[in-house]
Amino acid sequence: METTLENNPKNIIYKKGLIIAGPCSAESEQQLLQTTIELAAQKKVDILRAGIWKPRTNPGGFEGVGTKGLAWLLKAKQLAGLKTAVEVATAKHVEDALSFDVDVLWIGARTTVNPFSVQQIADALKETKQTVLIKNPVNPDIKLWIGAVERLQKVGITNIGLIHRGFTSYGNTEYRNVPMWQIPIEMKRLFPDLPFICDPSHICGNRIGLYSVAQKSTDLDYDGLMIESHFDPESALTDKNQQITPDELSKLLDKIEWKKSYSNESNFVNKLERLREQINYLDEELISLISNRMKVVKEIGNIKKESNVTILQSGRYSEIIERALKKAKQVELSEEFMKTYMEAVHIESIRVQNTI
Repeated sequence: METTLENNPKNIIYKKGLIIAGPCSAESEQQLLQTTIELAAQKKVDILRAGIWKPRTNPGGFEGVGTKGLAWLLKAKQLAGLKTAVEVATAKHVEDALSFDVDVLWIGARTTVNPFSVQQIADALKETKQTVLIKNPVNPDIKLWIGAVERLQKVGITNIGLIHRGFTSYGNTEYRNVPMWQIPIEMKRLFPDLPFICDPSHICGNRIGLYSVAQKSTDLDYDGLMIESHFDPESALTDKNQQITPDELSKLLDKIEWKKSYSNESNFVNKLERLREQINYLDEELISLISNRMKVVKEIGNIKKESNVTILQSGRYSEIIERALKKAKQVELSEEFMKTYMEAVHIESIRVQNTI
């Protein structure tokens, strides 16, 4: 029997193909209700999301309507028959959200990074059976993500899910928040029973890459998607570039191919396919990292040329090898492999600098 929200009362966020959608921010009652009506008409959304409190990087931007928006969300819930979800960052947020019958709370990336805040939220949820989603921390620190899960589990919260929304990185990339797929892959290995949801909106920061990232996540056996949708994205007060209309969302979801679940007869083959998909994406990230390394090598080559310094710096290469071998031992990679790999990288680095 297919697992659905209705026949799995233990955890309402578990459903293969779970869709959480709604505006980045609840801006007005009219805006939220109009978006909700259009989403409900598509009959593809399971949970309605809306930002009530909006932490902004810089002061002066729209920071949400606050608690009064919860009344709008409750009205939208009653109107459309959808479950609801909001982000919480403090114990007061938790109290207010629960008083307006919010079904799912999620801890945002800026909050996950702070153990004190996560503990405050966990303590506020101690006597409840609330469903909670945890976004990855903004920085690529898997221990903070693990710690957030453990803090909730320690107070008795069992209905927990994870959201992958990408990680902040320095410099320009094609993503607003780089996926760094290897980190969520490791979280899936550590917590195989927790529902795993991808947030392509925050990974991309635009509409263009939403389908590609969403499909990648389903290829990696994620359980659902959280996508921002607004009936009029261009008028949105926050993150307008990454929001899509309910109709556009419907078309995007129609293109998504959800991988079949394992069957007893083909368990081995299916597991192998999943792992190979993970290797494919990790290889893509590895190649991207090597490419970034070579960009730095080019800059070094230019500096050497300007200063009339030789390309080969034996002392520096010895330093790199020594550090790499030390790290290889820590992560259980063979010395022979690491020497071979670093030699190949070094040869390519010299080739790149020779072209300058």
